[in-house]
Amino acid sequence: MSRCPWATSALMIAYHDEEWGVPQHDDRTLFEFLILESAQAGLSWETILKKREHYRLAFDDFDAAAVAQYSEQKIAELLQNPGIVRNQRKIRAAIQNARAYCRIQQEFGSFDAFVWKFVGRKPIRNRWRTIQEIPAFSPESNQLSKELQKRGFSFVGPTICYAFMQAVGMVNDHLITCFRYDEVNK
Repeated sequence: MSRCPWATSALMIAYHDEEWGVPQHDDRTLFEFLILESAQAGLSWETILKKREHYRLAFDDFDAAAVAQYSEQKIAELLQNPGIVRNQRKIRAAIQNARAYCRIQQEFGSFDAFVWKFVGRKPIRNRWRTIQEIPAFSPESNQLSKELQKRGFSFVGPTICYAFMQAVGMVNDHLITCFRYDEVNK
């Protein structure tokens, strides 16, 4: 069975085989990936996956409304939590992003309705043969990044937005030789 070459450890293989590139429309799941992708900046995705369950506990199971209410006391607690990335800027960004996320939900009815418009409401199906062909960002991720920043988000540059889009299936960047390419396209 052929899979994308970045999936090498058991954790990364499970993520690749079960989640990466699968179109997501649940707002809580979209918020989870937005928080995790922002936390990943400068780190490996495997590091974040190892901390994922700790993030679920620390960030109220990725309930954006709950995270939006976090106080300075909660920030101090999060900074002491060894299970997450203890970077003050990233923690504050998660809270700021939760507040902006909730505003988008109110305006559009859901974050899903807002975010999927950047790809015409259907996944972009790339046809990469090698991992070297996969870009770090795209015109769509640039546009999403600009719009999110305009709406008060941080840690959402074009590369983070592209990784988010890949993770939640807005973009199918499985190599065409990968067994998941066709499965995700269905």
